[in-house]
Amino acid sequence: MLTDQDRAERFLALTGLTPDVLRASLGEPTTMAPTMAAVLEFLCSHEPDLVAAAEALEVQPETLARARERLGA
Repeated sequence: MLTDQDRAERFLALTGLTPDVLRASLGEPTTMAPTMAAVLEFLCSHEPDLVAAAEALEVQPETLARARERLGA
């Protein structure tokens, strides 16, 4: 998702997250779940983003949508 400049800028603007927050949340259970929920909510809110992420991860879009549901996003 962050390899596409326009998508990355939109993601950061819509979620309020920053690159520093994203880096800091890696490996931190207390902040990783909310960050992942924000990522999945962003992807699921715009089908082209969801499809592109699913293709990049080699999973079905439904898999990402179910993950979002599990995180309560």
